[in-house]
Amino acid sequence: MAPDTVSLRYFLVLAQELNFTRAAARIGVAQPALSARMRRLEAELGTALLARSTRSVELTAAGAALAESAPPALAALDRAWDTARSAAAGELGPLRIGYSLSTGAGTVPALVDRLVRDNGGLRVGAVPMATPEITPAVADGRIDAGITRGEQPGPGVRRVLLRRVRVGVQLAQHHPLAGHREVGIADAAGYPLRLPDRAANPVVHDQLAALFRDTRPHPRFHTPAVAFDMSQRDLRDGITLAPAGEAAAEVQPDGLTWRPLRGAPGLTIHLVLPQERSPLHRRVLAVAEALAHELDWLPD
Repeated sequence: MAPDTVSLRYFLVLAQELNFTRAAARIGVAQPALSARMRRLEAELGTALLARSTRSVELTAAGAALAESAPPALAALDRAWDTARSAAAGELGPLRIGYSLSTGAGTVPALVDRLVRDNGGLRVGAVPMATPEITPAVADGRIDAGITRGEQPGPGVRRVLLRRVRVGVQLAQHHPLAGHREVGIADAAGYPLRLPDRAANPVVHDQLAALFRDTRPHPRFHTPAVAFDMSQRDLRDGITLAPAGEAAAEVQPDGLTWRPLRGAPGLTIHLVLPQERSPLHRRVLAVAEALAHELDWLPD
């Protein structure tokens, strides 16, 4: 049976000092206790490690060999303990995050960057997914966490509000409303309004459509011909508007701008985690909450 690591560490100090009094003082134990530990260590190994006399302490051949081989072995053991502690704290291993493209402009990159920066042992993979697929994928373990726009329905998960974003409209820079600092809901309703395809995110589609429920005449809604068209071709006619969260302003194509809708309630972005959370899930939650506070994602 291998000796306990405490005795090995005591022995290494003694091997450096070659004096029981100095070694005991350096370790912080009584000299008789150190002597007793060394005798037990020698008994466990079945050989003498120290040649003692009334005037000196010397290493035997076995003691010299142990003094040389023990430090790297103890260092490897320390690394193993650290690895186990990191895993138990959720700081180690693969982390799979699914996110909707509408959250990929600012929220997801900021969270992934912070997770990687503060947890060097995590191997983070962030994968864009259709919004309705994220909650089921978290619930059945295909991914560890999800980021969605809107509080998406579904069992087996816990949803944590991560961010509130203002609602506005994307529009061409030459649009008649582009010169306004804010756009009124009734004013926006006077132009064709492009909404995201409801199949892609029913929650957000319905929230955006509800903004214009009481306007008269009813606005003209349509969905884009190309989902997630990065060039936003249909807005360049100078007429069409696209209700969107303020994250749209962070990835604005040339020729377009974003203006807030006056009086409109905000959209929400949620972190989705399993109901039964592991240390890894608790780590993601802690980092996400700290980041939300630091970046003021949830203003009062």
